[in-house]
Amino acid sequence: MEQAREPLVSVIMPAYNAARFIGQAIQSVLQQSFPCWELLITDDASTDNTPQLIEQAARQDPRIRVFPKETNQGPGAARNHSLSQAKGRYIAFLDSDDIWLPHKIERQLRFMQDRQSAFTFASYSLIGQQGEDLHKTIQAPASITYRQYLRNTIIGCLTVMIDREKTGRIVMPDMRTSQDMATWLDLLRTGIVAHGIPEVVARYRIVEGSNTSSKWKSAQDVWKVYRQHEKLSVPASCFNFAGYCFNAIKKRM
Repeated sequence: MEQAREPLVSVIMPAYNAARFIGQAIQSVLQQSFPCWELLITDDASTDNTPQLIEQAARQDPRIRVFPKETNQGPGAARNHSLSQAKGRYIAFLDSDDIWLPHKIERQLRFMQDRQSAFTFASYSLIGQQGEDLHKTIQAPASITYRQYLRNTIIGCLTVMIDREKTGRIVMPDMRTSQDMATWLDLLRTGIVAHGIPEVVARYRIVEGSNTSSKWKSAQDVWKVYRQHEKLSVPASCFNFAGYCFNAIKKRM
């Protein structure tokens, strides 16, 4: 009897001037214990040698597909281009400066299949710019709903996996920043519950000068999502923002 084929997991990676770290990110996908994946890298008009590095990786492994863009439009647009080309039932996200642990896809896929989950995320640890362990873990709760996520933006994009057969087409909003937060809210607003995996499956790199390294910039971006994407009133935005601040402080303790 012929064995059932494993489902394809499409890994979405935007890249912009990512030469310092993208080799490590790609290597962490190549080292996955689960082999049935495709890595889609959209280069967002990089001006360093990112294009050469990713083209070289694609020549060495046919599971890697590269899409160059002529104009820089931001990570949301780059992810959407890869999403439009993705062939997998399952979608996972990895930024060019982050790293997966070797059993990430295998562990998460089994978790989703066992629970019939449409949307999952997981715990992850923090590393410094040079890859040093910062001895800090962001612990995933067992589940999170739309209302909970408004007040606790704990879902790490590098740990998300989505079953498109259950959610339908995934398109990120046309936003320069926090488009991942807005996408998770779009999914959760439909009544989907995101299920969390307690174990650490990835390492998130804190890069100096990035949007996410600036607490003030991150807070401004969250407020914009409340007001512009979710169309929340000022009182509702203030209520949820207070929860966001509380949880952001707790997350860093």
